[in-house]
Amino acid sequence: MDQLERSHGLWKKTAPPAPVTTSLEGDRSVDVAIVGAGFTGLSAALHLAQRGVKVAVLDAEDIGFGGSGRNVGLVNAGMWVMPNDVPKALGVTHGERLLNVLGNAPDEVFDLIGHHGIECEAERQGTLHCAVGQSGLEEIRQRAEQWQARGAPVRVLDAAETAAKTGSASYSGALLDLRAGTIQPLAYVRGLASAAMAAGAEIFTHTQVKGVQPSKAGWTLVTPGALVKADWVVIATNAYTHGLWPELRNEITHLPYFNFATAPLDAQLLKQILPERQGAWDTKEILSSFRLDRAGRLIFGSVGALRGTGAGIHEAWARRGLRRLFPQLDGVKFESSWYGMIGMTDNSLPKFHRLAPNVVAFHGYNGRGIGTGTVFGRLLSDHICGAPEADLPLPPSKPATQRFRAGRERFYELGAQLAHFVSGRF
Repeated sequence: MDQLERSHGLWKKTAPPAPVTTSLEGDRSVDVAIVGAGFTGLSAALHLAQRGVKVAVLDAEDIGFGGSGRNVGLVNAGMWVMPNDVPKALGVTHGERLLNVLGNAPDEVFDLIGHHGIECEAERQGTLHCAVGQSGLEEIRQRAEQWQARGAPVRVLDAAETAAKTGSASYSGALLDLRAGTIQPLAYVRGLASAAMAAGAEIFTHTQVKGVQPSKAGWTLVTPGALVKADWVVIATNAYTHGLWPELRNEITHLPYFNFATAPLDAQLLKQILPERQGAWDTKEILSSFRLDRAGRLIFGSVGALRGTGAGIHEAWARRGLRRLFPQLDGVKFESSWYGMIGMTDNSLPKFHRLAPNVVAFHGYNGRGIGTGTVFGRLLSDHICGAPEADLPLPPSKPATQRFRAGRERFYELGAQLAHFVSGRF
């Protein structure tokens, strides 16, 4: 079983093939070198190449190897942080700008999909943030009020409406966000790569950047087989940052997240469970998410890593959890499983860093990578092509090491195992 099979599960099985790429051989001179072939890097490459900028993308693995090819596939608007709390954290100017940019991020994703004909199972029927108990209902009501004050098409559903849309009677209500939707994420990131290459960008996979050194012409990126000289460097590795600028890795805490996919459900079940094809997740602290793919497989996930003792614990929890939510699925078989890492920042908001002159990075997407990465890639293109830094939705900041990061990562992984081992047993 190859690495993508173990880490990307269903998405690897059902995505169209990636465009043909090779590792870098022979030195290159470009205007912009991008490290990381995920949503951010490939969106930046596409928009730069469309402007006639000479750009090369370098990735140590494959296209979409990191979070871009492993996530649930929810194209969400905004961040986890309550809307009114964003201006408090960033100031009114940047806070409202970030809310506007990310609130409209699904538009950019689905527009790119349509314009470039990306086959990625795109469904834009909205998403459901499902409330657990009275506290969950109060949370989604506050969130709805704050987004509605900004003109967003969101509304709170009661328990009966939620049951009709999810097929489960477990929730006290749900926030329906009509801006959002679902995609097959590995297919989408491969489609971005194809579009970027068609526009003139070069993409080199299995090409690890060992170092970035200043030079007379700008910067020199050192790889095992060749050098790349560039005026600008974009670091777009997010939760899969290793080696380069270690302060980026130290700034984020890894939160593992797994998914299991069932065999395709029959036609009768598909009339009951998510009949309108929304993606959904709940308000629990250790949340659960569920959605359908185009073939009718139910994808069910939560916090945790499918390694060591976690593999068996989380699979047993997933079976129990599905039975609780959907008793009609008792005995359903899982076809695929996979997991990856979410990059969490200290305030649950992304960061913008100017690491050195003409070396920039957006970083720390906190589980909202599809829309955020797509939009931030385009904004990096705008900035490199002359848009003022002051117009970006985030102020520049220096990477700040999270205290006790390694301990928290271990706690999250083991804590999720303990919570899932206990859940539903007693």
